[in-house]
Amino acid sequence: MPLSSTAGYGEAAAALVEQYESVSFDEVHRDVLHLFPQRPSSVLDIGAGSGRDAAALARLGHRVVAVEPTAELRSRGQRIHAGQDVEWVDDALPDLRVLRARDRRHDLILMTAVWMHLDLQERAAAMGQVAGLLAADGRVVLSLRHGPVPAGRRMFDVPVQETVALAAGHGLGAVHVSEREDPHGRQGVRWSYLGFRRGTAVS
Repeated sequence: MPLSSTAGYGEAAAALVEQYESVSFDEVHRDVLHLFPQRPSSVLDIGAGSGRDAAALARLGHRVVAVEPTAELRSRGQRIHAGQDVEWVDDALPDLRVLRARDRRHDLILMTAVWMHLDLQERAAAMGQVAGLLAADGRVVLSLRHGPVPAGRRMFDVPVQETVALAAGHGLGAVHVSEREDPHGRQGVRWSYLGFRRGTAVS
């Protein structure tokens, strides 16, 4: 039976939360911090994990919705960051049924270490759903992992250009593409960081 996109995360939730929280928001997102809104805005963090990013964004004054389909991660994140004004939602890519039913638009949609868990068909469907949740001048920021796949997980080595083309098909132009080493120092792991916004790409 094929693995699901969230396979392995519930069982390893305790260790994963410790790992996620060991690196700061600023360090993880250092390449793309200039794309984040400066004024208080509506932020959607899809695949929020431990809530590290959602909590950091809430502390900056943003209205944050944290989407996490893995119950074990979601409950730990709610507990760890209970002091932050973050709204937690049980929903998942590619369909995002709960969010679509709300029909709200967001100034920033963040997908950290999420996109590579989706297969090609799921990625094609998900990009349309994400674009539909974006405000008129909103931005999408996502990261892609490249390298060995941990045992018991489902990941794909997603090409950057595929993601850029897929976003363009939904009116999202690339405004940032970069690559860097793994923030956790794992052997053979690298990350691509991509930023998109509606309309024409900016160099």
